[in-house]
Amino acid sequence: MERQNQSSSLTCENLPSFLSSFVDTFVDFSVSGLFLPQQQQIPQQPLQTHYPSPNRLVAIGDLHGDLEKSKQAFRLAGLIDGSDRWCGGSTTVVQIGDVLDRGGEELKILYFLEKLKREAVKSGGQLITLNGNHEIMNIEGDFRYVTKKALEEFDVWAYWYDIGNKMKSLCHGLEIPKNPFHGIPPSFHRVPEEFSHSIRARIAALRPDGPISRRFLANNLTVLVVGDSVFVHGGLLEKHVDYGLQRINDEVRDWINGLMGQRAPEYCRGRNAVVWLRKFSDEFAKNCDCSLLEHVLATIPGAKRMIMGHTIQEIGINGACDNRAIRIDVGMSKGCINGLPEVLEIDRNSGLRVLTSNPMYQNKNQYAQTKEGLGLLIPEHGPKQVEVKA
Repeated sequence: MERQNQSSSLTCENLPSFLSSFVDTFVDFSVSGLFLPQQQQIPQQPLQTHYPSPNRLVAIGDLHGDLEKSKQAFRLAGLIDGSDRWCGGSTTVVQIGDVLDRGGEELKILYFLEKLKREAVKSGGQLITLNGNHEIMNIEGDFRYVTKKALEEFDVWAYWYDIGNKMKSLCHGLEIPKNPFHGIPPSFHRVPEEFSHSIRARIAALRPDGPISRRFLANNLTVLVVGDSVFVHGGLLEKHVDYGLQRINDEVRDWINGLMGQRAPEYCRGRNAVVWLRKFSDEFAKNCDCSLLEHVLATIPGAKRMIMGHTIQEIGINGACDNRAIRIDVGMSKGCINGLPEVLEIDRNSGLRVLTSNPMYQNKNQYAQTKEGLGLLIPEHGPKQVEVKA
């Protein structure tokens, strides 16, 4: 995403430019290896990249640090009850990435998603989470879109994590915990002293092999195929498919676990990266490269559509290129455009529809009867199969 609510950002009166300069400082230190914790080589099993088509599949877009909006999205799809427990049965859910940045409840969302993953499995369902560009940025130490409230949340985490480590160190027979702050400087050039500890806490938590990145992000997928749907945060090009979807997932996992240095793999960096690409997500359908998309999908056996986040769709979830490109980032976080939550549902029998909280569809029941899919963007308007949730 490009837009954000500037009032909640750290780029305020006392922090005019420190985040940009901090990124440069971080890269300098990381290249020298100072920010890398001690690595432990652990054999890894391949992540599962391909899944069979389930009876019900739900896709949820970018969450960006807004816990309440995240829960609203899950409720729209009937996935959690009033106590925030999983009630989605055997549904398969895909969250398209970008949990981090722009909001102040990042850790709460990560714990919430982890809880739901465990509850879903017990009911025969599953929740699969992807890496977005903001996960990659934060693991690399790029904190340009962090908010003050988010830094405070990591400050609290560091306090309790340190207490936990001290308690573990008192127990005979337990391995002495690693210091998560090992190698991180006590202060940074042009960073106000009042934020130094918060920045150190965020680096410690999210850098490769950091406690938070290892626990919550390492097993995220970067590319996913479920039945005939391809999920990726930004988009895929033919070169990505040729490189290998399984290979991408395994390498990103290894990088997050601290086995491949500080910098993300090349296919996660730059405008044509899998988490940054926008060739198929422009809000105007005429600007989407449909011929390229069709060619890419043809290289993935059985793929009919690519489902993406990353680029805010102010009109809500929609399709382009004859619904081969489905764009599900509605900017729901208050740190973005505070959009009304919507989720995509793919039913094995009835096809694609949008579940929305947008009241504009409240009295348009005829839309719910259409079988024409999601509707195309300007100038190719079409009906949008929707169900309104109160």
